[in-house]
Amino acid sequence: MREFRAPGKQRLLNRLAALANAAGIDAYIVGGAVRDGLCRRYTPDLDLAVTGDALAWARSVADALGGHFVVLDDESAVARVVLPKHAAVEYIDIAALQGSLEEDARRRDFTIDALAVPLTGSGAREVIDHCGGLADLDARLVRMNGPDVFDADPLRLLRAVRIAAALGFDIEPETMAAIRERAPELNRAAAERRRDELARILAIETSYGALRLLDEAHLLDVLLPEVAEGKGVSQPEQFHAYDVFEHSLRAVEAVDAMLATHASVGGWLNEDMWRHFDWRVAELTRYLDHEMSEGRSRGALLKLAALLHDAGKPRTRSVEADGRVRFLGHADAGAGMARQIMRRLRFSTREIAFVEILVAEHLRPVQLAQAGEAPTRRALYRFYRDLGDAMPAVLFLALADAAAARGPAMTREGWSRQVAYMNGLLVRSMEEEGIVHPPRLMSGRDIMAVLGIPEGPTVGRLLEALEEAQAAGEVHDKEQALALIRGFAREGSAGR
Repeated sequence: MREFRAPGKQRLLNRLAALANAAGIDAYIVGGAVRDGLCRRYTPDLDLAVTGDALAWARSVADALGGHFVVLDDESAVARVVLPKHAAVEYIDIAALQGSLEEDARRRDFTIDALAVPLTGSGAREVIDHCGGLADLDARLVRMNGPDVFDADPLRLLRAVRIAAALGFDIEPETMAAIRERAPELNRAAAERRRDELARILAIETSYGALRLLDEAHLLDVLLPEVAEGKGVSQPEQFHAYDVFEHSLRAVEAVDAMLATHASVGGWLNEDMWRHFDWRVAELTRYLDHEMSEGRSRGALLKLAALLHDAGKPRTRSVEADGRVRFLGHADAGAGMARQIMRRLRFSTREIAFVEILVAEHLRPVQLAQAGEAPTRRALYRFYRDLGDAMPAVLFLALADAAAARGPAMTREGWSRQVAYMNGLLVRSMEEEGIVHPPRLMSGRDIMAVLGIPEGPTVGRLLEALEEAQAAGEVHDKEQALALIRGFAREGSAGR
């Protein structure tokens, strides 16, 4: 037998055991909490299976721990206790035991998720293994817990890949064969559940490997058929002979490297990027970690944008008379496809808008430099105005795109130049006075009084034109602002 230890959670487990004993119920730690504990991985949740009235006991646990009680499934008696901030875990899922402990274990998806640990009772907490999960844990294998596990819940097809990628495990061959055979059934799972699994995959530090595994399992074609359209779609030579599909995956690989928590994982892509951006490391880290919706961070959505950034290429590809391959309008086409994909998967409106603008504008940072000179103040003002809080993410996506385009041909010197340029855009946008938020010289009421016009869209357009002129360094005081506004009025520009 193997003993289960959970450093940092022992006090919570002891408290839960006392509450279970007081209620006269048997309780077991089950599922991923046991698996991750044995792998010494942090998990923000705790799964318990209990005898007796699970919902009533879960409510009493919430009261005792100062948490919030939520019923997840009334029919199957599953509830969640959301704990206060700074607790040992974020939430506890409590479910009624389905039959005996062994019967409950055999209903679970994978052998390594069918392990259980008694919460109550005396002595050390020893792992109970009815399905061979400990052997598979030692062999680093994800193995289905029976031939019908994917029929019971097709979302398990994605879960197998996500768990294998997160743990660095292999999928056992028979299990992989079953996944491939049943891949078309994935869409039977609710769109929201597919969205959540995809988001969890993108949150993994090595999400590139997870996407590779999804493709090997024939699931990527089902989940994101638009991305699969890029297979075999050739590109110009500067893309290191990568087709559109390979380039898209390599862009995610670059984001993985850039966002890795240690340079030893991300290599010099990571090291040199943060060396240039060291003036805002803490701020940019908070920016990327910020949850856009329901636990999905900007960093994970940046990876989704990297995967989708060239989705429009297969549909816009053309070959000119001289043999040159073009993808005119692919960014806009891809943005529209990203919007459709994310609506299909029930992402929030805010998330959709964020990814859509990243895909639409991923070429813009490079286009700003195409004249061979530093971008003008006016160009930077428009860049920031159009992108808003998506601007840093667009810079990161442009970097990932460049790294993926060059592939193995990217040199450290070339990468450092790319990062220095993107950093310069961020520095000027954030620090150079007057570019992003010029001081207001006139209000809307001032403009209405000077020109004798009523409130309306013309006033807003004039305010925006004045702000842009200030950002460009053409207007510095109220006298110049008045002259500009009057000039617009004489030329008839106010109505445009």
